[in-house]
This record gives sequence, structure tokens and C-alpha cells, in this order.
Amino acid sequence: MESYKLQNASDREAVERLYAEGCSCVIRNGETMRSFHQRGVSDLWQLLHEEPDLLRGAFIADKVVGKGAAALMAAGGVRGLFARTISRPALELLAEAEIPVTYETAVEHIINRSGDGICPVEQLCAGARTPEECLPRIGAFIRRMKEQAKELKHEER
Repeated sequence: MESYKLQNASDREAVERLYAEGCSCVIRNGETMRSFHQRGVSDLWQLLHEEPDLLRGAFIADKVVGKGAAALMAAGGVRGLFARTISRPALELLAEAEIPVTYETAVEHIINRSGDGICPVEQLCAGARTPEECLPRIGAFIRRMKEQAKELKHEER
């Protein structure tokens, strides 16, 4: 594990819940603690745009954090992160944003779901230097994924 030690019981409780529930992400902000189960950055994107107060000042326990997720967390103003797996580009971005991180495993990059390349969001954000540069790239990716899902549903009819 790296630098930031889990300083309080609330943070440890969020990490324990991440393991116990097998969810993708647990967000703790004050007395509120919520679990999320979608893969990728969808939950964080939605929270940043629909419930930004949940992210501001929150502690996050997350299964996998790439540069895109790190950018969303930094843009959302989280106060700390525990990641089971985190990419080095994500660590660099979070260090620049002065967000303390504890992690189990650091990797060069996040692997895509099929296991044969780099995660598409990690790849999209590779050339971005700040969270603000990452956000439009992530937004375009999410819109593309929603369109593809919509087209698939339409074809299944």
C-alpha cells in the first residue's frame, strides 16, 4: 500500500464494504455511504453531473481506478481514495490534484474488458494533462457507448 493510511473508521468501513459486497465502488461522505455496481466510469460520470455534492469531500473505495476515473474524482473534489488496482497515470493525476491515495496494486495501465489491450477510457485520457482535459473525452466516450447500447436494443426488436 502507498502513502495515505486510512485515517478513520469511516474510511476503513468503506473499504470493508467494497470487499464484502463485491461492488465496483463505495463512496462515503459524512454519514452517507453508497455502493455502486456499474463497470467503468459511468457511475462517477453520472454523480459528477447529477449529484456533485456526494463527491465533494468524499472518500472513495474503488476496485479499479484508471486515469479517467481519477480525473472524475479530482473534478468532483474527493478528499481521499483507496483503490484495489490503480494505474500509474491515475496516481500521477491524483498526486497533481493533491488527493491522497492508498492502493493495493499499481499497474502501468488498466486493461480493457476483453483483456487484449488498454482500457479505452485510459487510452482516451493518455494525452490529457489535467482532469479538465479528460472530461470532454470521457463525455464523448459515454455518449458513444449509450448510442451503441441503444442501437443494440433496437436491433434486438
